[in-house]
Parts: sequence; structure tokens; C-alpha cells
Amino acid sequence: MAAKKTVRSEGGAIRRVAVVGGGLAGLTTTIKLCEAGVPVDIFSLVPVRRSHSVCAQGGINASVNTKGEGDSPRVHLEETVYGGDFLANQPPVKGMADAAPGIVYMLDRMGVPFNRTPEGLLDFRLFGGTLFHRTAFAGATTGQQLLYALDEQVRRFETIDVVDEVGMTIAGERMVRKFEMWDFLSMVLDDAGRCVGMVAQDLKSMQIKAFPYDAVCLATGGPGVIFGRSTNSVICTGAAAARAWRQGAIYANGECIQVHPTAIPGADKLRLISESARGEGGRIWVPKDQKDRRAPKQIPEKDRDYFLERQYPGYGNLVPRDIASRAIFQICFHEKRGIYNDKTTKNENEVYLDLTHKSEAFLREKLAGILEIYEKFAGVDPYHNPMKVFPSVHYSMGGLWVDFEKDASGSLKAGSPRNHATNIPGLYAAGEVDYQYHGANRLGANSLLSCIYAGMVSGPAIASYRQSLARSAYDLPTSVFDDAEVRETEDYQRILEQNQGKDGENVYQLHQELAEVMLRDCTIERDNAKLDKVIEKIGEVEERLKKVKVDDPQERANQNAQFVRNFESMVGLARVIAQGARNRDESRGAHYKPGFPKRNDAEWMRTTLARFKGEGQAPEFIRSFDYECAGQSVHVTDEVDVSLVPPRERKYETAGAASATAAKKEQTHG
Repeated sequence: MAAKKTVRSEGGAIRRVAVVGGGLAGLTTTIKLCEAGVPVDIFSLVPVRRSHSVCAQGGINASVNTKGEGDSPRVHLEETVYGGDFLANQPPVKGMADAAPGIVYMLDRMGVPFNRTPEGLLDFRLFGGTLFHRTAFAGATTGQQLLYALDEQVRRFETIDVVDEVGMTIAGERMVRKFEMWDFLSMVLDDAGRCVGMVAQDLKSMQIKAFPYDAVCLATGGPGVIFGRSTNSVICTGAAAARAWRQGAIYANGECIQVHPTAIPGADKLRLISESARGEGGRIWVPKDQKDRRAPKQIPEKDRDYFLERQYPGYGNLVPRDIASRAIFQICFHEKRGIYNDKTTKNENEVYLDLTHKSEAFLREKLAGILEIYEKFAGVDPYHNPMKVFPSVHYSMGGLWVDFEKDASGSLKAGSPRNHATNIPGLYAAGEVDYQYHGANRLGANSLLSCIYAGMVSGPAIASYRQSLARSAYDLPTSVFDDAEVRETEDYQRILEQNQGKDGENVYQLHQELAEVMLRDCTIERDNAKLDKVIEKIGEVEERLKKVKVDDPQERANQNAQFVRNFESMVGLARVIAQGARNRDESRGAHYKPGFPKRNDAEWMRTTLARFKGEGQAPEFIRSFDYECAGQSVHVTDEVDVSLVPPRERKYETAGAASATAAKKEQTHG
């Protein structure tokens, strides 16, 4: 019996997989696929080294316990699901926590310049949601260092030729090909609803092209631009995920949006001041007296309100981000105790983040990257003056629904094609674009870890799925791809031509209007009456979108037309987020409703599952569905797997509350 062809199709074409996104999740997925002998095409909106992962600052979590504090992967699991308010399925979190030390050591071997102790060991800092030194870091530019290290590994595969089933090198066919400055437009689906390729647009020439692939993995990041200015890059629109959703992919927990407590304003976006600033001893405060107009250095300790330390003495400035953001919001919005501004003669929505009690040498060693950002954009020396910060939209815990298969130990079954599979056969998702690891709130420094771990899981899963295929996408009739290409080309022409010769709507003004209501009424505090108005506004924007006019008709690098297309997708995703928030009548993690201040496990310990129903229609929220993966029929419900850590009330007033159960188990079971 002849060996099954895994490299060439029946027609002789090289069978490839597409990875959309060049950040940490996309690069790691690519590496693991190449190690499995699967050729990959990477598509990226920007040069890979400009992917949003480059902006991450503080570090990556791993329970190595070099400081002998009693930390362990079990404690890391415990604190992650506790910090996420028990909305995360626990087996994937266990797999991530168990793999974390090995991932950090792997990155170290790749040449990431992690900070070290005087003894030469990897150094670890504190981060929110834990009292253990668990966060490995490379100064305050950890994301950049990790991204560059992984990109170097991928570049190696760009120089290696594909080898076929019998060991013959196929000259000129590289293991990795990069398509930078290309935009994902849609999946190509066959008659059975299987993803067999994708359509993309070259953002330089504006050429639209369909590509066959045995599988597609989206690693396209979060939807921060829906909220206007955020800490996300301006490319983080969520449009790729929204397009997959419109083609049938389930979107999960969309309402769970994280607001980071410390950012500085900017005209185009908000600049993050990493949680590492608090991990290295930074303190948040405001004057005790609402009318205090003194400069911060003139305000003595007795006249300062270190309100996080006062309200949460167990964790102080290291409480999780949702708690810190709500506390700052309470101080500024409800108590009107923000920082007084001489120019506006009022208290602004700002608080002080103070590092001035630390030596300049210490700060330059540990935090130079972020302090340089503050100095550049705020024009103030943060080494000797407290920084002014306020919360900003930062991260989406929700995303495309992806599956997992549990093994006997309660972790993930290695190599299962179900791991990170969406409900569309052949479509996978990894990184912030998926919903898997963080529940209702993400702990700081778990993002870089979850992106890399997702890639390490997705690569083998896609290889297994591809192995199961009876027929390659490359052996399908070309009409399948031609039709998809024509459909997207016609849609692009519609955008270019609509309302020409008429007074049309300005898409940027529409975006600003939508972003304003999403930011104001769908972030830190949520009220059902206001959410109803948000949903009403989304409907209005959808109608006005039909009247948008593209003012730039150019054939090359047409950013105006591209943004119109992206915004059409963003509006649909905004509806998923807002309607999901309206439905969830409880407070859990980053989702906070003052009208429903308690967590309601009896009714809402379940995953929000949103399915597209049609243009202009409200999404359908479902409790279960069935899908097929590698010939296996899978039944999925919205039940959350809490088999490893029993849910309990979430409190941070007492030191070590999050890890008490895990520590006891560690002592009991050794």
C-alpha cells in the first residue's frame, strides 16, 4: 500500500497551511507546524516584527519558584482561574500553567535577554493577582524581545526547502512564505462547510486573491479599536474574527473586555504603563483633600490616599486589573477626587502612579522601556515625578470559540485535532483572538504565555487534523476558489462605488461616534438601560454605514476603503459585545454591573456563545451546538469545566487569598 501523501496533493501541489497573524501566537504556531513537516504561509497586516505583540511590556508568567516562595504550576492554575472569576475552562489553563516553565527556558535558549539575578538565575518580578515572584522579564520590553526571538526561528524556516514523503528536497519551495501587508477577507468554504482556504488582499496593490489551504489558523489579536483609542495598536480592529463569525464561527464571552488601570492619553491611541511598574513597587494615590492643588512632590505622605492599599491591604497595588480599574473609576468619576488641573481648573480623571521612592538606577535597570514612553509622550520625567494615569481598554478575554480535548490528568490531550479548533472544520484560532485561557479577567503577564502556549498546542492540532483529511484542499475544483475571489472582489468594488456623486457619511466620524458610546457605557461599569441605548446606537450606525462614501478612489494602498470594510465587520462584533453584556445580569471579573453586584453561579457560570444570524440582525445566543472535527462529531455546551479548582467567592482583601487552596493541596500531596 502506497504511503499517504502529506506534502504533495494528488495533483502535485505543495499542501500548505495558512497562519494569519505574525505575533507570538502566529509565529509559535508556524514553528510547531514546521517542526511537524507542514509548510506554512504567514499573512500579516504589517511587517511581522510590527505585530501588536511587540507592544507588551511587563513579562511572561512561569512558576519556576527560584525565590523559594512555594510557588508552583498548581498555584499558577489556581490563581489564573480565581482571577478570571471561574469562567475559564480549567484543563487548558492547567496545560498552560504546567508548560510555562519549559516555555520560559525555551525562550531563554532562543536568546531572549531576560533579566537575571546576581547569581545568574532568571529573575522574576511580581505582577497583579499574585504575591509570588512569577513573571520573567526583559526589562520593560519583554514582548519585543520575545517577538524578535520567535521571528528569528521562523526566518530559519524561510531558508529551508520542503522535503516530500520520500525524503526528496523540493527546490524553491520554502517551509515558510511570508505575505506581509495582506488583509484576511474571508474563509473559502467547500460544500460541506469545511474551511479549505482563504481570500486576502494585498494592501499595496489592492489585489484580491483566493488561496487553497488544508487549514487556516487565525492569530489576529483583539478588537480594541472598536472602543476607539485603547492601548491596542491601530491594526487591532477584530475584523478578521468578525468575518469568521459572519461565516459561521461561534464567538464566545465577547462581553469580557479588560480595562487596564494605568495608561497615558495620546491623540491616536493610549500608551500603556505596564503593571510591572506596580510589580516593582509603584504606588497609586490621589490627594486626600479633593481641593488640594499642590504639585504632587509638595504633598506629604499624610495627605495622600493610597486607596488600593487602604481598600485591599492583602494585595495593595497588586490587585487584578478589573479591581484596580474599578477603584480608580470610583475615585475619579463617583467621588470626583482625580488630580486637579490648573489649566482646566477642575479635577481630571487621573491618578498618580508613583515610583519616585525608588532609585533612578533601579528604575533604569527594571523599567526603562516604559518610563521612556511616559517621558516622551507626557513630557515629564517619571524618575523624579509621579506619573498621571487612567484606565484604558486593553484586552479581550472573549474571542472565537475554540475546543479542547482533556486527557486523564485533567490537562490537554497532546496532538488532539480538537485543541484550538473552531466549530468550522479546518479553521483554528490562537492568541487573543480566541477565548480559551482567561475567563472573565486576565491576570497580567498571562497574555504572552497564553499566546505562545496556544501556538504550541495549535501547531500539533492542525498537523493532526491535516493528517486526517481524505482529500486535500488543493485537489478541489478551482471554481471553489474562483467564486470566493469574485465575491470578495465585487464586495470591494461595492465599497469603492457606493454613494459616489452623493453626499455620503464619513466612516471615521461614524467610528468615533460608535467608539464613544462603547467606551463610555460598555467598559468599566455597565447598566442595562445604557446598554439598550448602545445597542440602539449600533443599529443606527449599521443603517448609516450603507451611506458611507469612500473619498479616496486610488488603486494602490487605499486605506480609506480598507477601513470601511474593517468597520463594517467591527460594528457586527460591537453588537456581540454589547448584547452579551446586556444579557449577563451579574458581575463577574471585568464584567461589572452595579445593578447586579454579585456573581451568580447558578445562572451565569456558563460561556456566552454567539452565532451570526444575518446582516443587521441581533446575534443568536445559544446554549449548545454540534460540530465535526477530523471525522469526529462533537457536542458542545456552554457549561464551564471547573473540575480542578472548585469555585468560591473572589476576594483580595486578605494576602494570599487566591492561592490558599492550591498551597494547601501542594502541602498535602507534595
